[in-house]
Amino acid sequence: MKTDTIAAIATAMTNSGIGIIRISGEDAFTVIDRIYQSKNGKKKLSEEKSHTVHYGYIVDDTKENKIIDEVMVLIMRAPNTYTREDTVEIDCHGGVLVMQKILDTVVCHGARPAEPGEFTKRAFLNGRIDLTQAESVMDVISSKNEFALKSSISQLQGSLQKEIKELREKIIYEIAFIESALDDPEHINIDGYGQKLKTVAEECKERIEHLLDTADNGKILKEGIDTVIVGKPNAGKSSLMNVLLKKERAIVTDIAGTTRDVLEEQMNLNGITLNIIDTAGIRQTDDIVEKMGVDKAKEYAKEADLIIYVVDASRNLDENDEKIFDLIYDKRTVILLNKSDLDTVVTEEMIRERISQKGVQKQIPVIAISAKEEQGIKELENTVKAMFLKGDLSFNEEVYITNARQKNALVNARESMKKVIFSIDAGMPEDFYSIDLMDAYESLGNITGESIGEDLVNEIFSKFCMGK
Repeated sequence: MKTDTIAAIATAMTNSGIGIIRISGEDAFTVIDRIYQSKNGKKKLSEEKSHTVHYGYIVDDTKENKIIDEVMVLIMRAPNTYTREDTVEIDCHGGVLVMQKILDTVVCHGARPAEPGEFTKRAFLNGRIDLTQAESVMDVISSKNEFALKSSISQLQGSLQKEIKELREKIIYEIAFIESALDDPEHINIDGYGQKLKTVAEECKERIEHLLDTADNGKILKEGIDTVIVGKPNAGKSSLMNVLLKKERAIVTDIAGTTRDVLEEQMNLNGITLNIIDTAGIRQTDDIVEKMGVDKAKEYAKEADLIIYVVDASRNLDENDEKIFDLIYDKRTVILLNKSDLDTVVTEEMIRERISQKGVQKQIPVIAISAKEEQGIKELENTVKAMFLKGDLSFNEEVYITNARQKNALVNARESMKKVIFSIDAGMPEDFYSIDLMDAYESLGNITGESIGEDLVNEIFSKFCMGK
């Protein structure tokens, strides 16, 4: 497949030790020959062996001071490259100005600026990787914790691709058998075939459902848990945030209402990420600025994956607590009875009675802690992990679904397999089976990119970073 030649800065646009400019396409060697000058006058890079490194200069003959930078140049011939195209990488000094000058020179001599994600897009279109592997490239770059990184690398190595390929092979075999039987009924007997197909369909449905069961864990691995800390003023919310982060991020005083705006931080909790938001204390107030903070706290609580409700156990519950109970009744919540190192007046039994009065049926964890003395924090961490993860995370053989696009395609495939089973149980003709099997086959193909439209491909890769 012939393509034009693209170029981009592949390293971050900030001053650093080394910068990399990547060139890919049919004219990559032509471009580098025009701007590269060796130190000893050797032959052109286009005449050198593949996967070799060369020391010299990038020059611009149109300028009086033609040497731009001293560089190392790596040349790689198709198809043994990331994009399966001729590829050149220029390793230069990592100054923003010098990287930009080299890129401008590359573009002036025959390349064009690459679009976001275009190198990986070409790797996908040229068949070197499938769409699950392409998406995992950005997941590796943006991984926030060790579990997310391991999951992304597993997908990059083809774990999800392998699972989807096996499912599609099973389904297409049955489609081919049905079509052949319908075309040649004299030689292919399909008596009793429905029950055989039902066994296969149920197995495929179960495997799809197993993948879907990993989606919640996959989202948590990739994006983290949006966690909002709520409570009355001076309940110890900011102290808790500082303890969890292991640094003095929030201002802590004895003055109620110190936190007026929203504080956002990330922390790693047993290998998963918490996106923690410390909010203003919720209470009735006439202070305009504080009221705005309270309103923000309520908005964030509505959107949260997890609410940590900090109760000052040394003070009686009041009408402000009632407002907080209204926020948490339909959310995953952990209630912390803080200041357990003092004489307390609020007990777990009192909290559970208030919860039951609100008609909440689910069991909400209630933990006694002391943010000041850092007591009960480990129990809080273990409780949060148990609430969100379905069992322990393992990367020996497990495949995790990590984005909504993959999950939606699996949901569609599962529904199609359910229709196949329904049609068999209802005694419908075999061509009904074939229609729904094909729908499942196409839905699974959307995951790997084998049954996907150009517009969606462009949308997916537009979210990638430049130079990748």
